[in-house]
Amino acid sequence: MKKSRKLILGLIFDALGYVSFVFPLFDVVWAPLSAYLMTKMYKGKEGKVAAVVSFIEEALPFFDVIPTFSIMWLYTYVIKTEKSVVKT
Repeated sequence: MKKSRKLILGLIFDALGYVSFVFPLFDVVWAPLSAYLMTKMYKGKEGKVAAVVSFIEEALPFFDVIPTFSIMWLYTYVIKTEKSVVKT
């Protein structure tokens, strides 16, 4: 999956997390689904850790304001990339 597509999907998924402010029961469905989507978008150990964080963040009330998908995209394509450039 291209990084621009992951960014767009991440922004959409982060926005879906805000739905629970209007419909609190949405988190019952969205928390496990967001964790699943995170593992599909980001493979390996980082994807699994991000999925756990996403699940917890979405399941707990009032933590939905954290843009987990956007943070993971930044980590993967900005922070992690900068670290590999500095090492070489």
